[in-house]
Amino acid sequence: MEYRLLGRSGLAVSRLCLGTMTFGNETDLAGAFEQLDAFVDAGGNFIDTADVYSKGVSEEIIGAWLADRPGVRDQVVIATKGRFPMAAHANGVGLSRRHLSDALNASLTRLGTESVDLYQLHSWDPLTPIDEYLRFVDDAVSAGKVHYFGLSNFTGWQLTAVSERARAHGWTAPVSLQPQYNLLTRHIELEITGAAAEYGLGLIPWSPLAGGWLSGKYSRDHAPEGATRLGENPSRGMEDYHRRNTETTWRILDVVAEVADASGLTMAQVSLAWLADRPLVTAPILGNRTLAQLAGSLAIADTHLDPALTARLDEVSAPVMPDYPYGELGLDQRNRRLP
Repeated sequence: MEYRLLGRSGLAVSRLCLGTMTFGNETDLAGAFEQLDAFVDAGGNFIDTADVYSKGVSEEIIGAWLADRPGVRDQVVIATKGRFPMAAHANGVGLSRRHLSDALNASLTRLGTESVDLYQLHSWDPLTPIDEYLRFVDDAVSAGKVHYFGLSNFTGWQLTAVSERARAHGWTAPVSLQPQYNLLTRHIELEITGAAAEYGLGLIPWSPLAGGWLSGKYSRDHAPEGATRLGENPSRGMEDYHRRNTETTWRILDVVAEVADASGLTMAQVSLAWLADRPLVTAPILGNRTLAQLAGSLAIADTHLDPALTARLDEVSAPVMPDYPYGELGLDQRNRRLP
């Protein structure tokens, strides 16, 4: 397993991050323990969760695993998040000091630990002033409850506003951003990656396989059926079969399949390896339901694609750029070089 620093921090994390959104829902306690053990045995140390994953059960499972494995807490980097509803009352959601205080304390209790290594704001909150939650984070760091601070699902201008405000006041600044990013969804490259580079944020992409699309398990001729996520609900969330079922998607998948054949990897492994080596990416988040799926992902822990194959994937998946200042003229200007 390779290791990287998270953004401009000194925190070393594994090249792959174990996502735990399935824990307590699609993956039971025994299956979760198997995944956690296999991940650590393979050299992984970066584990991501959130309070809303299975309404706290994911954190509870990780806490039970930590309690059952004396000494392992020192080896792993635990990341969690707060922002989304965990209670039905008016202050049970958002980035207010009140809610984040409740959320962080509850997460620490479920995880059975005195601190989390990375605490992430799960999404932007238009109602809470930036200063309010930045001061909360700064206080949590001073109290030893949080070591590092990150963002999730923030846009370019939002992470810029947060980073600038933290810098201006000398408060704890974010070191990471958790965005949706994969071969089918590269639009963060329009604004978000530029802002992340400016402020030294490492990327921890979620949905690296686009909800399973990049594994090659779907067909252009038949909607999914059976006991799969889209088989049970073809319109499910980000994976929505009807939204993704486009010629652009199939053109990208065709090239992923060709690269897989040429490199001796599966389509899922190709997609993960490509993403893990994108600029600014620290560690894609693995969202596996089973130990077998995790094993396939861990097989590329130190795999790097041939540059020529990477270039093919870059070209076929390049996002369609909107008009100026984003299109061809704007791109030329942003890439100005001295003669």
